This record gives sequence, C-alpha cells and structure tokens, in this order.
Amino acid sequence: MNLKNGWYHFIALFVVTIWGITFASTKILLFAGLSPEDIFFCRFLLAYIGIWFFGKNRLFANTWRDEFLFLLLGMFGGSLYFLAENTALKYTFASNVSLIVCIAPLLTVVLTHFMLKSEKINVRIINGFILAFLGVGLVVFNGQVVLKLSPVGDFLSFSAALCWAFYTITLKRLDSTYNSLFITRKVFFYGLVTITPVFLFRSSTTDFEVFSQPVVWVNLLFLGLIASLFCFFAWNVVVKRLGVIRSANYIYINPLATLIASSVIIQEKITVMALAGAAFILIGVFWVEKGTPVKYFNRKIRIK
Repeated sequence: MNLKNGWYHFIALFVVTIWGITFASTKILLFAGLSPEDIFFCRFLLAYIGIWFFGKNRLFANTWRDEFLFLLLGMFGGSLYFLAENTALKYTFASNVSLIVCIAPLLTVVLTHFMLKSEKINVRIINGFILAFLGVGLVVFNGQVVLKLSPVGDFLSFSAALCWAFYTITLKRLDSTYNSLFITRKVFFYGLVTITPVFLFRSSTTDFEVFSQPVVWVNLLFLGLIASLFCFFAWNVVVKRLGVIRSANYIYINPLATLIASSVIIQEKITVMALAGAAFILIGVFWVEKGTPVKYFNRKIRIK
C-alpha cells in the first residue's frame, strides 16, 4: 500500500468513525421531538445548501440514463436507506438493526460479483469479511445477548443494508465520468426529492418549537455539514480510489466507533465480549487489505 493509497484508507477510517458517532446525535434529536424523516430532511437540506459554496454550479448529468442513476443514488444512499434504518428501530432492538445493517459489505461483495467485472473477489476477502462480521456481532451485543426476531424490523434493517450495497455499486458506475463533488450534490438533491412523499402521507406534523433548542441545531449542523456534506463527499472519493470491495470493508468499523462514542458520551460499559469483537473487526479489516496478519508479518521479516 503506497503512501497515497494510505491517505485514502485513513479518510475511509475517519468517515466511518464519524458515521458511528451519528447514532448518539440522532438519538438526541429523536428525544427532542423530531421524527426520522425530519432529521433526514434537515441534515440533507443543510448539506445541499452547503455544497453549493464549492465547485461549479452544473445542474444536469451528461445523459438521461446517468440522471436516472443519480436518482437511484439519492434513494439508495439517502431517503430509502435512512428511512428503513430509522423506522426499523421502532419495531426491533437497536442491536438487531446494527447487526443486520452491517451485512452491507457482504451484500456488496455478492452484488459486485454479478454486476461489476472490474472488482475481483477471492477467498481472502470473503474470510476477512466474515471474521469482521462476527466481530460486529460481539461489539453490538456488548455482553448483553438479546436477539429477538421481529419480521418487520429485521426486514427493514436488511433493506437498509441492501440499499447501501446498491448505492456503492451504482456510485462506481458514475465515478469515472463525474467528479465526486458533483456526484455528492446530486445525491443530496435526489435524497430530498424522494423523501418528500413521506411528508405528504404521514399523519403527524412537526412542532417547529423544537428548533428553538440550541442542542437541536448543534446536532443538526453536525449531521448536515460534517456527517453528510463532508463524509458523503469523502466516501465517494474513497470508493473511486479504493474500489467497491475495499471501501465497503471499512463499514465494519462503524459499530466499533459507536461503542467507543457511547462509552465516552453516555458512560456505557465496554465488556470483554466487546473488546474481543473489536479485535475480530480489526483483524478482519486487516485481512481484506493485506492478508492474514501472520503471513503479513512473516513477509515483513523476510524482507528485512
């Protein structure tokens, strides 16, 4: 791994760490009285406004086919993903949601095998993904093994994972033609467009007094400008440089970041099971990138 690629690996690690922290921020907004669709709309609207301060103000893609693919990006990586994930929390345990959503890298591998010829899959990658997924399970449960089947909630969680897999693969079809800034802006735009019907058919309305609370604006600015504007742009760059499979591998770090953030912010206890899961995740991620740690370090020793 050369120095330039190492920089993109660091960016991927930073992005998934930020996304892991967003759970606590979203939870604060839910307690304040905002609905899942309110939170998504506000964060994407802030990101869409912010991104217009950068780059050229180009509006449309080169072809209608590409414009349709951008619409799919906005749905898979925006409205459908967040709506499915956040709604799933109403029907099942957060541990179920976290675990099932982390199937996304495995789904990405399977779909990539059939849809993208440029991405190569081997046994090492599969083994690394499975090991990291087992680590995710240990981290998510964190010593409290509570697994209860909920058909609706679990289906929505799986749908969110599938959406993210399709987002990553669709993104790869466009990143060779368009720059990452343009792609990111289109994702925000179509994410906002495709979430609008939800507001037309929902029964409840938003109490706008909630926006008078400083804590609401602090968390919305974090979600909109950092977790969305910066992180979506950075992630699109990472997928472009590292490829679909290697970038998807870093999604496994997400629950680990959530675990650490929870322990710092709300003093949640970290158990031995969670520490073992963290080790599994790191080894699995390393395995996908370099091969097994034993082989890697033996190779380094022989070189010396």
